[in-house]
Amino acid sequence: MAARRAERQRGCARRARSAKPAAMIDGVEWQVSPGLVPYDVALRDMEQRVADIQAGEAHERVWLLEHPPLFTAGTSADPVELMNPQGFPVHEAGRGGRYTYHGPGQRVGYLNLDLARRGKDIRHFVHSLEGWMIASLARLGIEARREEGRIGLWVGQGEYEAKIGAIGVRVKRWVTLHGFSINVAPDLAHFGGIVPCGISDYGVTSLEKLGLGADMADLDTALEAEFPAFLSALGKD
Repeated sequence: MAARRAERQRGCARRARSAKPAAMIDGVEWQVSPGLVPYDVALRDMEQRVADIQAGEAHERVWLLEHPPLFTAGTSADPVELMNPQGFPVHEAGRGGRYTYHGPGQRVGYLNLDLARRGKDIRHFVHSLEGWMIASLARLGIEARREEGRIGLWVGQGEYEAKIGAIGVRVKRWVTLHGFSINVAPDLAHFGGIVPCGISDYGVTSLEKLGLGADMADLDTALEAEFPAFLSALGKD
């Protein structure tokens, strides 16, 4: 049984990597995986890509995907913030931050970028990543913003203020892992299993809930269009 499970996981990994030929944008591989990629498969794939980048054997990469319903625990996760009435799997992510939900209808973007070539400034990397997300959402008619003292991207005001995007990154010998998520049309009730990113005073929202006609492909197109500006903002040594 263990051998069959391992073979299924290897098959998932092969499909995740090869389902669609990757494009190149300014020397960075742009990969989009169809279907739902298991979290443990994605984590192993990211770790291997980082090792290959460090060894000079692979390109940097942006990987866009969706996961089945699950929670991830960052390095600051507090167990009291995990209720999980649905019984979804909980994965130790190794990234910064607290608990985050991933599931169908949510665009997850994993970035494996070599900051040794791009300024060696983690704070600037995170700020630029937020800017990339904000600019991409603006193309879809959404005014997203940062909020002082809060993690992620926010929309609306007053009782309608809610979180639409999350960020959680890790840097290993100057190569980045993990990245961001943007809610396109997930089941927002699933977020009720955690205190998202440790913030309980505000809700979560999505493109669908905001009444936008945009779908996953529209968001991907916007992210791709704004990606060169994001790389430019990072700079190079």
